Amino acid sequence: MAAPLELSCWGGGWGLPSVHSESLVVMAYAKFSGAPLKVNVIDNTWRGSRKYNADYELSAKQGADTLAYIALLEEKLLPAVLHTFWVESDNYFTVTKPWFASRIPFPLSLILPGRMSKGALNRILLTRGEPPLYHLREVEAQIYRDAKECLNLLSNRLGTSQFFFGDTPCTLDAYVFGFLAPLYKVRFPKVQLQEHLKQLSNLCRFCDDILNSYFRLSLGGISPAGQETVDANLQKLTQLVNKESNLIEKMDDNLRQSPQLPHRKLPTLKLTPAEEESNSLQRLSP
Repeated sequence: MAAPLELSCWGGGWGLPSVHSESLVVMAYAKFSGAPLKVNVIDNTWRGSRKYNADYELSAKQGADTLAYIALLEEKLLPAVLHTFWVESDNYFTVTKPWFASRIPFPLSLILPGRMSKGALNRILLTRGEPPLYHLREVEAQIYRDAKECLNLLSNRLGTSQFFFGDTPCTLDAYVFGFLAPLYKVRFPKVQLQEHLKQLSNLCRFCDDILNSYFRLSLGGISPAGQETVDANLQKLTQLVNKESNLIEKMDDNLRQSPQLPHRKLPTLKLTPAEEESNSLQRLSP
């Protein structure tokens, strides 16, 4: 069971669990969603709850730019990232499906990756499959054009700076890193969008800098020889998962295609008048 979240806030009064509006928002949301929350009451002004805000020093214009670029990422880049991981057949069967299946308990590991793939495809078609893009191939071509354009805009905006708004990372840097890092680091057999990203050296350097500066201790440092072992095991797992998944899908197809037997009625026996009279006499006799 996950450890409860902790909230340090001012105490309550006037029938309220806290007199701090933001703390009340967090408390109410935790109650609504059933999330575990441990409340630490701190009624000293010099020990008030600490606020974490990576955008504290941004101007109003930079804050507006942050929202605009986040919307651009979700509209232009996200569909192509979803397609790269979950819809592109070679990438899905050799990388995405085995990786997620290895972290999902059996037998859900044979089912959930396929559902996640269908969910990604449905999201792409729902948001981008509008007229005049009626066919999946047309949708694919358009989302990759949009994604490359988005990457170019990000590269131009970053320029030679370390981060998007100077020397200190902010919310936009976190969003861009979250979208780009998997696309940059995962080894795909089909690398259409990945190749375009790797041509934009400042975005690659941006991802490397964040990984080295903020995540070095948590990565564990896999040596090249260790990476080869991981890749070999992943390939074996890929073959096993695909074989089992194909077997289950074949069984499902056979069940769906098998003819349904009609409901059979049991035959009823019709007694002759003499037999009915004999049975009646037997029931009446002591």
